[in-house]
Amino acid sequence: MPEIIVGTIVLGLLLSPQLLAGFLAKRTGRNFWFWFLISFLIPIISLIILIFLEDKNPAASGYKLAEHVDRDKGLTAEAL
Repeated sequence: MPEIIVGTIVLGLLLSPQLLAGFLAKRTGRNFWFWFLISFLIPIISLIILIFLEDKNPAASGYKLAEHVDRDKGLTAEAL
């Protein structure tokens, strides 16, 4: 019975870079399975590449400023 627990922990640790790459790819709008499989070939390098790639997810592009913020910029520029 302890062998099953140890085996599960070891398997989880061995797959952690692949799972991390897959979930990071999914969060940035890329294919989970592609990056999961690429991460088997080059685990650490694939994580570094994913960190520096541009985010393709439109929901994570940033916050939209309120309308009054844009208008205040124009008023401040006119006052100067």
